[in-house]
Order: sequence, then structure tokens, then C-alpha cells
Amino acid sequence: MFRKILSVGGWTLVSRLTGFIRDVVLAAVMGIGPVADAFFVAFRIPNHFRAIFGEGAFNNAFLPAYAQVLETGGEQPARSFASRITTLMLIVQIALLVVAFMGMPWVVRLLAPGFSDEPAKFELAVTLTRITFPYLLFITVVTIYSAILNAHDRFWAAAAAPILLNVAMIAGLALVFLFPNAGYAVAWGVTVSGALQLAMVWWDARRIGAAPGLERPRIDAPMKRFFKALGPAVIGSAGVQLAIFADTIIASFLPTGSVSSLYYADRLYQLPLGVIGIAAGTVLLPEMSRRIAAGDEAGAYAAQNRTVGLTLALAAPFLVAFMVMPELIMSALFQRGAFDAAAAERAGAVLAAYGLGLPAAVLIRSAVSSFYARSDTATPLIASLTAVGVNVVVKILLMRTYGVVGLALGTAIGVWVNLGLLFVLAYRRGWTAPNRTLGRTCLAIAAASLLLGVFAWFAPAPLARWTALLPAWRNEILLALLGAAGALIYGGVLLAGLKGMGVRLARR
Repeated sequence: MFRKILSVGGWTLVSRLTGFIRDVVLAAVMGIGPVADAFFVAFRIPNHFRAIFGEGAFNNAFLPAYAQVLETGGEQPARSFASRITTLMLIVQIALLVVAFMGMPWVVRLLAPGFSDEPAKFELAVTLTRITFPYLLFITVVTIYSAILNAHDRFWAAAAAPILLNVAMIAGLALVFLFPNAGYAVAWGVTVSGALQLAMVWWDARRIGAAPGLERPRIDAPMKRFFKALGPAVIGSAGVQLAIFADTIIASFLPTGSVSSLYYADRLYQLPLGVIGIAAGTVLLPEMSRRIAAGDEAGAYAAQNRTVGLTLALAAPFLVAFMVMPELIMSALFQRGAFDAAAAERAGAVLAAYGLGLPAAVLIRSAVSSFYARSDTATPLIASLTAVGVNVVVKILLMRTYGVVGLALGTAIGVWVNLGLLFVLAYRRGWTAPNRTLGRTCLAIAAASLLLGVFAWFAPAPLARWTALLPAWRNEILLALLGAAGALIYGGVLLAGLKGMGVRLARR
């Protein structure tokens, strides 16, 4: 299972690295001005709907149902089930696309009401969102194919597909001279990437004979199970997206550049979340689903504990970096062109606030597997909506004092509430069973993180005196040196701690 997690994480890492290059180009070309704010709203809107109707709710309802049909009935019934679901999703997405095109000014006014005070920015956001919205249709079908591939233990195509989004957006920016401004160029890149991603996962599914077609929907037992799980999952995903909507809505009232600062900080925050947390959850859900369907509860718990330990071990260095040196990270990665020192300072403060919630955020996908593997989507819904309520209230309370940083703090508090509720509810039902090995692993991770934090706090000053003598790339080299040395310190202390506590790094 670790190999699968590392495979998904490896491709996701490539995706995040190309995404970083994309964001560096975006920052240099657009900075944090009105065009950037308009584009990021246009980019977020279809992604919000995708998370509600696509990979968030759909995957959690579809994958266990598909895996059960595949396990009990074989490939032909599973392909028929997937074909009927694909047909239904296409009908829904086409209808949503038509409605959205007609009502796009109201959609933008609802999600970014502060833009109404700046007509030029509002009109640009409406136009760019009409360009990016078809991306939702493509990526919803991509989600179906990705879930099918995951159920067949094929992970690389689904994990690698987002790389095409980054490549297409960079290509759009390279052709910016053909468009009215950079916002138009990158918006078209988003939509083109949806078609490219669909082609990739369709090709891989077709290779193994699992690609669904179009089939007239009919209701049978697997379809009933799917819809029973889908309803709460949609509401739960919608609840999470409401919290993110709140960021966009509130930030639209804050000074120009607030939406962009949230975006750049969130991109770095999403790096460990995507590479580690989502990769672990992607592999763990089908693993637990299969084991529970086979009656192997102990095996499911063991898989979950190993995944949690690995997730925390990989995420801890990011937590230390985000909390101790966020401004250096932003300066080294983005401060060039239109992205100046003031923008780096503001985005760095947002990144530190996001970092407070990173441990909980990377563990949520592993925690919800306890419920989704048993086709229980209602309990995560309750936990999610409760956390969303806390999240939004905290944002409103903090925004007046802390501005855009208060929005990130609200997000951090909300994810901790969500994780806490999921763990308590799963533990009370006997659906999760942390063991001593996991506890010893956490102690070793804490010790290694503490020493890494001490190094990250004291080492930058003397190293900066040396890098200040360099003619260029001072912050970039300083960050690279700190990263390399920190990785050696953390890795060495962690391995020594695990060995000292008797934790085996490999299973027999």
C-alpha cells in the first residue's frame, strides 16, 4: 500500500511542481492586481462546483459502490453500472452549464459581491468565468474515470492528469499576445486542459477494458446504494465549499489583492495537502473498502494506522516551514515581476495562518475513510457542516481585526473541528483503532519536528549573511540551503527516534 501512496504522491508532486511553475509565471505576469483577482474568481467558481458535484461527493459515493459491484458481480456489471452513472452525470452537467452561462452575472455577484463596486473588474470576472466554466463538465467525467481506475488499482493516470492543467495554463500565458489580456489567455488554458485530462484517463481506462460508455439509466440495487450515499456526500461537500465560498465573498470586500494573496498562500498550503493527504486518502479508501467487504476489519484498521503515521511524518516538515519562515518562502518562490516585497509579506502571513491547520487537513481524507468505506456518508456530513459553521463564524469575527489573515485562521480552526468530530465518532463506533505503534510514531515525529523548528528559527540569520554577498538569487539559495539541511536533520532524527522506539519501517 505504501508503494501505491508513494506512486500517487509522486505524480501529485510532479503536478504540484508544475503548478508551482505555473503560479510563478502567473505572479510575474499578473501580480495581485484587478486582472489577477478577476481570474482567480473565475478559476475558483468551476472548481467549487467540481468539488461539490464531482470529485468530492461523487468519488466518495461511487468508488465503494463500484468496488462492491466489481467484487461481487464481475467486470461487465461494473461497467454497466459505471456507464449509467456517466450518462446521468453528463445530463446534469450539461444542464448546469447552460444555466450557468445564462446566469453568470448573478453567479459572480453572489460569490464575489464586492466586485460590484468596480464595474470593470466585475465584467472581466463574468467573461472569464464563462470561459472557464466548461472545465467543470470535462473534469466531472475525468472524476468518474479516475474512480474506476483506482478501483482497478491503477492510480498513475488520475494522479498525473492535473499536470496537463498546469501545462495548458502556462501555454496560454506564453500566447498572451493573442488575447486581450493575460486573464483571457490563462482562462482558455484552463478549459482546454479539461479536454486533455479526459483524453488521458479515457485512454488508460480503455487499455484495461474498463472505460464506460453511454447507457440508458435504470434503477437497481447498486444505483440505489449510490444515490443513498451521494445525497449526504453532496451536502457535505457543499458545506465545505461554503466555507471556501466565504473566503471569496469576504475577500472581495477587502482591499484589492486580498483574493490573490489567499490564492498564492493556498497554493503552497495545497502542496502537502495534495501530495500527502489526498494521495493517502485516495489509496486508503479502496483498500479499506475491499478489506471491510471481505470481513477483514483488523486489516482495515492496520492500513489506516500505517497511512496516518506516514501522512504525519511527511507533512510535519511543511508545518514547521510554514510556521517559522513563511515570508522567506513567499519571497523566494514568488517575489519577481509584478509580485513585490509587500505582496510576499502579506501572502506569507496568510500562509502561516493556514499552516496552523495543516496536520488536521492532511488527516481528514484518512479519517473519513472509516465512514466512506462502510458507505456511511451521513456522519462525515454532520461533522463537515458543524465545522463549516464554526469556520464561517470565526472568519466573520476575525476579518475586521486581521483582514485576509483572519480568513485563513478560520479555515485552520474549522479543519481541526472537522477532524476532531470524525475521530471521536469513529472511535465511539469502533470504526478506528489507533495502536501503540502509531503513538510511538507520533512521538518520534514530534521530537524530529521540534529540532527542525529550532534549526529553522536560528539558522536563517547566519546563512543570510553569506547569501547577501551573492549577486542574485539570494532568497532562493537561502531557502534551498535551509531546505536541504532541514531535510537531513528531520530525516535523521525521525529515523533514529523510530528505531529507538522499536517501530519497524517495513512489515513482514
